[in-house]
Amino acid sequence: MSTTPKFNYTKFHGLGNDFIVTNSRNLSKDLSTLAQSICERHTGVGGDGFLAVSKPRSTANQARVRFFNADGSEAEMSGNGIRCVGAFLMRENPRRKSLRVETASGLKILELTSAPAQAKQGSWGFRVNMGRPILEPEKIPFIAGKHPVPVIGYPIRSTHGVLAATVTSMGNPHCSIIVADFESIPWEAIGQEIERNPLFPNRTNVEFVRVISKKEIEVRYWERGVGKTMSSGTGSCGAVVACILNGFTRRAVKVRTLAGTLEVMWPEDKEVLLAGPAQLITDGIYFPPR
Repeated sequence: MSTTPKFNYTKFHGLGNDFIVTNSRNLSKDLSTLAQSICERHTGVGGDGFLAVSKPRSTANQARVRFFNADGSEAEMSGNGIRCVGAFLMRENPRRKSLRVETASGLKILELTSAPAQAKQGSWGFRVNMGRPILEPEKIPFIAGKHPVPVIGYPIRSTHGVLAATVTSMGNPHCSIIVADFESIPWEAIGQEIERNPLFPNRTNVEFVRVISKKEIEVRYWERGVGKTMSSGTGSCGAVVACILNGFTRRAVKVRTLAGTLEVMWPEDKEVLLAGPAQLITDGIYFPPR
């Protein structure tokens, strides 16, 4: 597949969303194929994503990262993934209190929120500026026709009926669907179908959102290029933005996932903020197939 020799990696998870992180300087250029092999859960290390860290383009920043999904496709951004990158960098320099990381969706600033004692136990907490949500269909991208902006209540057709969707982007596309519960609909099958709906030229992440109160929601995630995941950082942000646009919640919301709780804030006319943990799983050496 490539001439990449064995290399060291570290595996983290951000609320059950697991990522393999490594320094990319000695890797082959075919990171997509490498991501597929290392993320394979039977013959590889296993993970939702592969994160390749490299030197930043600007000396004002600490690193640059590329996000790869388990299917080898490259994502513009990952909210849980970038916290794992933050933990990876903090292990190299524990004295840092903040990090500036370059991504395909722009510069992200990570503020450390956990105490040093937690870091010694392999756990870090970060608050990340996720940028302003993108609401213009052509920038998401989404083929909205004459539907007004923002895209709220768009009728998405599926084999399970027509669903009202709110379509946004957090640097990567999101389709958020409000549901009464998760038991009465086959949300995994619907998510798999919507991911590849031709209205989304670059495919899409899909969130199914149950509103609990003005301050709390619960979400299930179908991630583009991965499938069902325990949680999603950008998915949580997309879900909260959708709830705010629809008037269902206030601007600071706790997001319940299958693996714990994330906190999302979207101050008016400002960037979305995401707060949550990153947990060390293991260090290892990977031997790529030849």
